[in-house]
Amino acid sequence: MEIEIRLPDKVKYIIDRIEAAGYEAYAVGGCIRDSVIGRVPDDWDITASASPWQVKALFKRTIDTGIRHGTVTVMLEKEGFEVTTYRIDGEYEDGRRPKEVTFTSSLEEDLKRRDFTVNAMAYNSHKGLVDLFGGAEDIQKGVIRCVGNPEERFQEDALRMMRAVRFSAQLGYSIEAGTAAAIRKMAGNLQKISAERIRTELVKLLVSPHPEDMRVCYETGITKTVLPEFDQCMETVQNNPHHCYTVGEHILHSMRQVRGEKTLRLAMLLHDMGKPQTKTTDEKGVDHFHGHAQVSAKLAKGILRRLKFDNDTIDVVEKLVFFHDYEIPSTPRGVRHAIYKAGEDIFPLLIEVKRADVAGQSNYQREEKEEKLKEVEEIYREVQKKQNCVSLRTLAVTGKDLIQAGMKPGKEMGEVLHKLLEAVLEDPEKNTREELMKLYEYFL
Repeated sequence: MEIEIRLPDKVKYIIDRIEAAGYEAYAVGGCIRDSVIGRVPDDWDITASASPWQVKALFKRTIDTGIRHGTVTVMLEKEGFEVTTYRIDGEYEDGRRPKEVTFTSSLEEDLKRRDFTVNAMAYNSHKGLVDLFGGAEDIQKGVIRCVGNPEERFQEDALRMMRAVRFSAQLGYSIEAGTAAAIRKMAGNLQKISAERIRTELVKLLVSPHPEDMRVCYETGITKTVLPEFDQCMETVQNNPHHCYTVGEHILHSMRQVRGEKTLRLAMLLHDMGKPQTKTTDEKGVDHFHGHAQVSAKLAKGILRRLKFDNDTIDVVEKLVFFHDYEIPSTPRGVRHAIYKAGEDIFPLLIEVKRADVAGQSNYQREEKEEKLKEVEEIYREVQKKQNCVSLRTLAVTGKDLIQAGMKPGKEMGEVLHKLLEAVLEDPEKNTREELMKLYEYFL
């Protein structure tokens, strides 16, 4: 296939310099995939027949990024470009990395060790596109397909199974039948993969244009290993007028309805995880899930810790899950109290979560729910505009003021400050030092 790719000047310079020294060099992998698709690549990787030491000798400044595996970073005006020697991977011992690598002079040998055909293309200005495994054709078909035998590729690195789903979600492609069959057969091998690597692929899938491809993870057995709680949700029916899907399908639909930001997509993935545990059915056959938000928040915290998420992400997602079912009164007083409970930074995200939750439900009372959320959002904007106090950090008195008035630091001081805040939440006009000190005298 005749495809012309415009290489960035610095990439072309590196390739030309390596080739002028008598070696081969190509831009390779994701940058070529994106270029063929018509996207602007985030970064450019280069592969070469030259050894790492030969590459280092050609450029003034290099960094030994992974020299043992053949990679050096060439620095040009503070910009880095990874150059990796053609290589053949040795035996994979742990389902994620080769025991050793062997450098080779064959581009074909280097490309055939790569995961998917769309990532196994190379290009330079002299030879054009080198596409030995049909990557460009698979891009035209919209297919993710392993290079060679899919079982061998997944045996080498089990994480490639999640990467297949992630690429399909990012690109809007389907997974080729043989590749999908190999995933179903080998998904259990993901237990060999570290939580950190699982987390990285999960997040990339969730923030993609197609987070609902989590369904593919369920259908191929991936979630059975990495997120079994989701399987329970997919298998939990909701016989309730507010719902028209299983818990899992509702989660998939609601994820599509929220913008592709990490904490929001994670919150939608986890917001109903507690429903299988809290499900009850009344005498009329209607299902209920009382207390599911609190149970879901606890499960969310445990899942995120298991996947080694950072504490800030865990904190935000846990709060969003905990409050996703909280009824916010559409009054200024009710909204101020809700902002205080959830947190000033959390509340605007919570509105997005609640809107996505409603969008993933049945049509029953949907207009009323959406109208109420609209009212809450309008009131929230008004509260912001008026700069109403909704937390201790904007309260007109501080602990220092109470100490000056004769109060000793301690638990009682904290209780008094919160009582003063409660008064301000009820009536924002009370947020003056004079009014609050009068109240303080009353509380004593």
